[in-house]
Order: sequence, then structure tokens, then C-alpha cells
Amino acid sequence: MHVPRNKGLLFTVFSALVIVVGTYMAIRYAKGGFRVTDSGISQETGLLSVSSLPTGAEVYINEKLVTATSDTLYLDPDQYEVAIRKDGYTEWKKIITLEKEVVSQANALLFPSAPSLTPLTFTGIENLSPSPDGQKILFYSASNSAQKKNGLYVLELSDNSLSLQRGARQISQDSSTIDLATAKFIWSPDSTQIIVFGSNREVLLDVSRLNDLDALSDISFRRKQLLSDWEDEMALREQQFLGKFPPAIIKIATSSATNVFFSPDKKRLLYTATESATLDPNLIPALPGANSQPEERQLQAGGIYIYDREEDKNFRVGTQQDKTVFPAKSLLSTLFEQNQATPNTIATTSARRSLEASSSSELADLYRNYHSSLFADTYQWFPDSKHIFSAEDSRIVIKEYDNTNAVTVYSGPFFQNFIYPWPDGSRLLIATHFNPETPNNLYAIELR
Repeated sequence: MHVPRNKGLLFTVFSALVIVVGTYMAIRYAKGGFRVTDSGISQETGLLSVSSLPTGAEVYINEKLVTATSDTLYLDPDQYEVAIRKDGYTEWKKIITLEKEVVSQANALLFPSAPSLTPLTFTGIENLSPSPDGQKILFYSASNSAQKKNGLYVLELSDNSLSLQRGARQISQDSSTIDLATAKFIWSPDSTQIIVFGSNREVLLDVSRLNDLDALSDISFRRKQLLSDWEDEMALREQQFLGKFPPAIIKIATSSATNVFFSPDKKRLLYTATESATLDPNLIPALPGANSQPEERQLQAGGIYIYDREEDKNFRVGTQQDKTVFPAKSLLSTLFEQNQATPNTIATTSARRSLEASSSSELADLYRNYHSSLFADTYQWFPDSKHIFSAEDSRIVIKEYDNTNAVTVYSGPFFQNFIYPWPDGSRLLIATHFNPETPNNLYAIELR
């Protein structure tokens, strides 16, 4: 049948209009621009994406069960109390502000209510030192049945079943010239070498093999050059990471803060303010759907803060009771300062001269606190970069970087507040004993 030309044109225009309107409506629907409800069409909703690990948790909005993770909810712009619950795990809860046509996140990491303990060593551990890459723990063992088995060991923090079956690997036997129970250690930036500082000797160990400490040459005469090379490597890394933060944060981190530590993904900065300051609003452009938890931009001396460089948020997570300026600041500021200077001025900065004049013990402490916040009076980063943890009154507490959802995952004895995370966040390591007649050993608190 012949269709008149004007009717064909009209049909084409009508089809195009349907496609355009349908596409527009679909986009508006996906963005929460409107939502069909029992009472009609709700205009300009906000979107809440809820997820959890482990999955399959119940989601409550203002104490009403509405769905399970993972899901996206369309709600009127407002403040909501969001709770995520799963049997056998601690509750996650936040007050979240939804904005129209903006996706907000409720991503819950749920911790077991009764985590189990797994022993990782059995012959005693002393003088623990984690590596800069977070993949190894160095320790001294002196309680083995055979004398030749006493010495330094490295425990590989790996999920490789073969590595776990073999346990810690010995990298040196005991020494007649260095007291390994009290020796100080400096790891190389790439975690492949260790300087061992004794009262009379300094030696360099290769982590990949068994070393004879008494046969190794004393490196005291070349220690300065070796550390200088390591510092240059660390300084380049500091500029790469710290240089991505706003200038105001860089200034605070290098001149008026201590115990400064990057999150594992390098997007957040944990620091303790040593003097009062004010962070200007909008150091970077605001992001839609940013964290809506209350922040603090008025810094107080002794306040412990986390700055998020992607969302320009600054959260206070605690207070350092001891206002002593820890050496982590000195090494960080020195490294950043020397990398900003020209090659001819690096070696003559006052901070560099002060670093070179430090004793072996002071140098070891500088590096130890620079590489890890384990021994500093502050928090440690959890591997997901979204949580921090600390020892509080014989308890281990994990909470989110915005100071919400504090959870006690362990309550009991542990040695010298030693806590260290497994690289994938599945465990926390502690040193403890459950029999007064046995030495401390490493145990894993199983979080998954």
C-alpha cells in the first residue's frame, strides 16, 4: 500500500521524538531525576549505593529494613541513618546526606564479632621490625632447641600456601659480636637489605639469604654514603606522593605536623598538628557525592587528622596526649626539602646536617618511624586506605578514616602494643603469649 510522502515524514519525526524523549527520560530516571512511587511521581531523588564485604547484609534506612547489599536506592534528598547488619559481624552505621541526582556511597567493611587467633611463630620473637613495603616482618628468636637456629628471621606476609607452611625464614644465626635482642635496624627503601646497628659494629644484611654476621665487614665507614643514596631514593618518592596534595597541605605536612603517613593508595594523609592553623575551604574543586561526615578545618596542636586530597575533606580522628614532636616529621621534611633543593645545596641544608649528626640509635629510630607508624604515638593505616587502627586500653580498635564506625576487634594481652596489618587486610598481627612461662609469639587475628 502506498504511504503518502507527508505521512512518512510525519512517522519519521514521531519516531525520532519518541527515541529522544525516551532517552532523556531514561537518563533522568537513572540519575534519580524522578521516581515512580505508590503516591505518584517523586521529583529529583538522590541515589544511595549500598555495598558490603562480606556481601548479603541487610540494609536499614531509619531503622526500616529496605533491601540487601548490593543495591542502589532512590530516596528524596535528605539526611538518613543507614545501618548495615549481618549475623556474626559488627554493625555498620552512618548518617548520610543525599543530594538530588547525586550518587552517595554506603560501603561497609564488616568485621567478625568473634574473630579467631592463629599462631604464626612458635619459638619466641623479640625486636620486631616491619619492612617498608609492608610485606615482611623481621624479628629475633633466641628460644630455639638448637643454638644454630637462634638469630634473625623474616616472616613473609603472603597468602602463598607454600610460604605459610614454611613459616619464617632465617636470615642470620646468632652473633657473638652483636646483641640482636637490643640491636637497631634500618631497612633499605626497597626492603631487600637491612643495616644492623650493634654497640660496636654495623653490618649490612641481604634479606634473600642466610648471612654470617660475624664474618661480615663493618660498614660504619660507608654508612653515610649508603644512607645518602637511600635518602635520595626516598626523597624522589616523597615529592611524587606529597606533590599531589594542595600546597597548603604540603606546607603543614613538612613544617607544622609530625607523624605524617600516606595511606596505602597515597590519596589520604594522616598527620598530627604541632600548632594551630586554618585550612581554607575549597583547596580543590568539590566533588559531587563527597563524604558528608562532619570535618574540621580548624587545626589544633596535638590533634590527629586525616586529609583526603580527592574530596578536600579533613577529619579529626583523635588527639595525641603526648605533645612531643616525634622524629617522623624531621625525616619527612628533610627528604622533601632536599628533593626541592638543587644538587649543590642538598648536602648543606641544616636539616640534612642534623640528620647526619644523629647517633646510630637515633638514625634507626628516625627511619623506623618514617617507614611505619607502628612505633609512633598515632594510628596505623589499614590496607584498604579507608580505615585506621590503634591500641586503646588493651584493645585493638579499627575505625573509618572519617572517625566513624569504631569497632573493637580484639581485647586481651599483646606485647608492646605491637599490631601490624596483613597486606590484604584479612588479618591483624599481634605479639603475645597466653602462658607466663612461654615467650611472646606472633598471632594473626582473623578478620575474614
